[in-house]
Amino acid sequence: MIDELAPDVVFLDIRMPGLTGLDVADRLLKGAKPPHIVFVTAFDQYAVEAFEHSAVDYLLKPASLERLEKTVTKLKARMATPVPAATLQALLAQLAVTPAPAPAAAAPLQWIRASHGEETRLIPIEEVIYFQSNDKYTSVFVADGESLIRTPISKLREQLDEQQFWQIHRSVIVAARHVAGTRQDFRGRLMVQLKGRPEQLVVSRNYVDLFRGM
Repeated sequence: MIDELAPDVVFLDIRMPGLTGLDVADRLLKGAKPPHIVFVTAFDQYAVEAFEHSAVDYLLKPASLERLEKTVTKLKARMATPVPAATLQALLAQLAVTPAPAPAAAAPLQWIRASHGEETRLIPIEEVIYFQSNDKYTSVFVADGESLIRTPISKLREQLDEQQFWQIHRSVIVAARHVAGTRQDFRGRLMVQLKGRPEQLVVSRNYVDLFRGM
């Protein structure tokens, strides 16, 4: 198509089926009137080779519109004849790379592998009543006791379903299904009451709004 259309500008990827972008550039530079070459690729390690092939510019994907505009400015400076504005806008529209979608969130944690005395337990997440930061460890409380994991509570929070597990304090995350209700103690602090356990958990001021209306 390049031979047939004799374009003024060619945008080349580096890794392509058959010839690489660098191979194509080699062939183009041997022609009587080689086009201006811009490399557009996800691989930055070929930049030096690209400029050795007389590239006008080297764009890394995903390229922003602002970065593409700089490339067009360089091309206009190199080309003897001005390019109509409409042509440049069409070019930018074709080359504007849609940013890659954010990676899908990992599935919420389903099991907890925790130490319990001399044994290791595999605890289904639905059995967890609450997590509490405990020095270098995080305590995992279930109906029949407490186990320990090494995952910091800040990291653990990222792996939990926030609809099912509520952080009520910087050191405590509680399972919503095990919350029986709330009450205020004599100091005015909001306390979470649990189903099937006697202890009550303090809600810090940063998380009180979670329980408005309860």
